[in-house]
Amino acid sequence: MSHAPTIETDILPFDVAGLCDELVRQGWSVRSLSMRKRLMGALRQELAGHRDEESLAPAGIGRSDDFQLARSIRRDRILWLDGQSVAQKAYLAFAEKLRVELNRRLMLGLFRYEAHFALYEAGGFYKMHRDSFVGARNRLVSTVLYLNEDWQRADGGLLRLFGEDEETVLHEVVPTMATFAVFLSEEVPHEVTVANRPRASIAGWFRCNDLIATPALQGSGLADRL
Repeated sequence: MSHAPTIETDILPFDVAGLCDELVRQGWSVRSLSMRKRLMGALRQELAGHRDEESLAPAGIGRSDDFQLARSIRRDRILWLDGQSVAQKAYLAFAEKLRVELNRRLMLGLFRYEAHFALYEAGGFYKMHRDSFVGARNRLVSTVLYLNEDWQRADGGLLRLFGEDEETVLHEVVPTMATFAVFLSEEVPHEVTVANRPRASIAGWFRCNDLIATPALQGSGLADRL
């Protein structure tokens, strides 16, 4: 696969202070990475290539010995980022800068970021869940970057964020190109509604401990090595 030889990674392309304020106040924030057009295009191209090569694997639920495929709960295919491509390195460098800012402003103690490409074919969904058990304190902050061009609400595949009661809908995110959603992993139940056409994204999590080995060592000082 070919990507642009250089992709901008110098500054965070949105108001980080505002993002942090919203995380504290409501538990979620939605921003845009539209200023990073080359990066968005390279990531979308890479995911399309993985789809053509059939290198995406069916996603399951649980980890390690508890892992299981559960098509009644989620229907997407994934590929973990390993930082080997130019586009992945640039995205993980962005995540590293965000990790530093979240720690500096909110003192969360985040030290690692893990992420994977996610593709929902038409008919795909992910029922309501949380990204971390309350009190587990492994995944603390979740992120989703969307890579879908010309997406309309009628195309489905919305990220629906719920309140603690798991009934009140707080917000719905239309997965349009470069939209970047951030929310608290333990505190915000969420779901992906049925997608009516293929839906592409990168899901990621900032972790605060290393009790469970991640699929690849990611985000640790990446910005300094580019």
